[in-house]
Formats: sequence, C-alpha cells, structure tokens
Amino acid sequence: MNGGTKTATRLAVLVFFILTNQVLAQNSVILSLPDAIRIGQENSRALKISSAKVDAAQAKESEASVQRLPSLKLAASYQRLSDVDPFQVSVPFLPQPIVIAPTVLNNYATRVSLQQPLFTGFKLEGNARAAEYAARAAEFDNKNETSDITFSITVAYWTLYQTIEVKRLVDENVVRLETNEQDTKNLLNAGLVTRNDLLKVQLQLNNARLAQIDARNDVELAMMNLNNIIGQPLETQIQLASKPWPPAEPENMPRFPGEPDSKPFREGDDARSTSDLLNRALSSRADLQAMQSRVEAARAAVSAAQGNWWPQIFLTGNYYYNRPNQRYQPTRDEFKGTWDVGVQMQLDLWNWGTTAHQTDQARALLQQQELMYDQMKENVTLDVRRQLLAVLRAKEKVQVAMLAIEQAEENQRTLNDKYKRGLATSTDLLDANVTLLQAKTNYSGSLIEHEIARTRLDRVTGSL
Repeated sequence: MNGGTKTATRLAVLVFFILTNQVLAQNSVILSLPDAIRIGQENSRALKISSAKVDAAQAKESEASVQRLPSLKLAASYQRLSDVDPFQVSVPFLPQPIVIAPTVLNNYATRVSLQQPLFTGFKLEGNARAAEYAARAAEFDNKNETSDITFSITVAYWTLYQTIEVKRLVDENVVRLETNEQDTKNLLNAGLVTRNDLLKVQLQLNNARLAQIDARNDVELAMMNLNNIIGQPLETQIQLASKPWPPAEPENMPRFPGEPDSKPFREGDDARSTSDLLNRALSSRADLQAMQSRVEAARAAVSAAQGNWWPQIFLTGNYYYNRPNQRYQPTRDEFKGTWDVGVQMQLDLWNWGTTAHQTDQARALLQQQELMYDQMKENVTLDVRRQLLAVLRAKEKVQVAMLAIEQAEENQRTLNDKYKRGLATSTDLLDANVTLLQAKTNYSGSLIEHEIARTRLDRVTGSL
C-alpha cells in the first residue's frame, strides 16, 4: 500500500512538471528585435490614435478642397394655409362674380439650387492650402510617433538583454565561488589556510547568491516591461534572438535575423563630418517636417483670413417646381416649373473689426510656429552633436572593456592557481573574482550602451 502510494505520488509530480513545462512552452516566444518592433507597432494604441488623426486631417483637407467646387442643394416644403375669399370680379350684367384666382389652401414648394464660387478673395484657396499642410503635419507626426515607438521598444529589448547577461554573469560567479569554497575546504583540511579564509569565501558566496536573486528579479521586471510596450501578455516568457555586435564587426555583417545588412549609422560613419549628419537630420526628421508643414499651414491661414476684406462673388442658379407657382398668374392649383440664373456679391461693410482681429490672430499664430520651428532646428543641431559624441564614447568604452576582460581573466586564472598551491590569500582570490565579474558586466553594459547610442543617433537624424 505504501509502495503504491509513493508510485502514485511520483506519477502525479511527473505529470505536474510535464503540464507546467507545456504551459511555459506555450507562453514562451523567441523574439528578435525586428519582430519586437513589428509586433509593438501593430499593437501600439498610440500609433492607432496617430493614424486616426491622419485620417481626420485628410478628411478635413478633402472638405476644404471641395469648397471651391459647385454645390447643389434640394429644398422642399409644404404649407397649409387658412381659408380666404378667392380673388374675383363682379360684372353688372352677370349674376355671378368672375373668379380670377381661386383660393389654394395646400402649397407645395420644391427648389434645386446651384452655387459656384467665382471670387472669394483667395479665402477658399487659403483654407484648402492650410488643410493640406495640416494633413501633411499629421502624417509626419505619425511617422515621428512610429520612430518614438521603435526607439522605446529597442531600448526595452536591449535592457532585457542586459539584465539577462548580468544574471548569467552572476550565475557564473556563484559557480566560481562554489568551486572556490570547495577548494578552500580542501586547503583547510590540508592546513594551508585558516577557517577565517573559508568564512571569507562563504560570505562572498552568500552575497553572490543575494545578487543572483536581485538579477533574477531584474530579468522578470525587464521582461514585463518589454511585453507591456509591445502589447503582449505580461507573463509571456521571451527568448531573445538578437545580439549586439561589437563595434569592430564588419560593416556588411547582418545584425539581426530579417534585418537589412546595413544601418543608417555604422562605425564607418565615425569619420564622416558632423555637417552630413546635421543635413540629414534637418531634411529627414519627421518632427521638423511636421513643424515646417504647420508653418506653411499658418501662412495659408493668414491668406484665408485676409480674404474677408474682399467681396465674395458667386454664380447662382435655381429651379423651382411649385404648386402653385407664384410666377404664373392667375394662380392655379397645379405644379409649374420656373428657373433663374444670377450673380451674387457679398461684402462686409462694417463688422466691428472682426476681419482685422481674425487676421491679427492668424499672423500671431504664424509667428509662433516660425519661432518654434527655428528653436527646433537649433535643438536638432545640439541633439546630433551630443548623440554623435555618445556613439564615439560608447565605442571607446567597448574597446577598453574588452581589454579589461582579458586582463581580469588572466589575473583570476593566475591567482586561482597560486591559491590552490597556497601562494595567494583568499582575499586576493576574491578580489580577482570581483574584478572579473565587474569587467564582464562593464563589457556587456558598454555593448548595450553602444547599441542604444547608435539607435538614438539614428533617431535624432531621422533615420530610425
């Protein structure tokens, strides 16, 4: 009975682990950076809102454009009138009056009107141009929002990569310290070290295990952050397929699966003049292009506001199908059709300065947009110079970190051999372990810093 119970318990545990692994496998995805960007853009509510704004601006542009085209309207009405005496004439030699116009109590009116603007003081043209530039600005805003989303996903992706690398290095350090602990116990048994040396190693091992817990927590938080940004369930387990390439890698080497072989900025660009990057930024940045479109829209709005100073001239035409039709005399209770064609002119002779105030508002808005555009161009110059320096600095840090790893590995290997022979103290060995861990962590961090710096430079130059 006890044997059967134990067997059943083992089977239950086995089934539990199998089901758990299946659930984890279903919630696990292998994700490259391009895939993360694609998924994030597809799921981004901010991009969907931006796309809706583009649709609204384009609809507004179409509305403003058709204002210059002829309009056709239909109007119909019915009226029931009170009863009155008919229009009649009495003749002396006739016993009954002659009815000239009978009383018509039911009145039906139908009118089709056509109106074509002939001259509006360039008001309609100004409104159409302003709407066109506003639609362009919305499109550039959408492009800029896409760039921002791409950058945020890239940073979150490499942040997760960094936390995973730190956890791996911390795990390696724990294994290394466990080996050192066993070596120290052997040396203690041989009388080559003191118990205090063993306690030092064990204390360092416990600290490393605490760091291991923090590193595992950092991975979970970074993974949830990436899932949140790209719109996946927070519990989704992500396996990263992309890795950062060191700056020394060839320029034509593909960085990620499915990604083009070249990027807008690579190490070959270091020798390129800053003016090239500035020219690219000034001509390619979506936020600058959006602001430039808003400047043009404000300029067109000034022209539209000034159009109210001019007379508004329209060609009009109407077709009437009424019962009775008042143009036919005497009145008859029947449908008759008539038409008219004419030219209509409207001019505000006095509106208490409304047109002047509207023009002043439009000019003030234009001045604001121009100043903001100039300020943005100055900020772009600063951003490009700052991010270029950040890329160059990150590249140097990677190279220095690579050299530091070589030195730390050689130092750790040498001290480990000496420690086993009793020629080095436990303090020296632990310091070497810490130095090696720090060197590898710095190298991993510098690689990620270099990737993010290049991505940020692509962003500020309008190439992301």
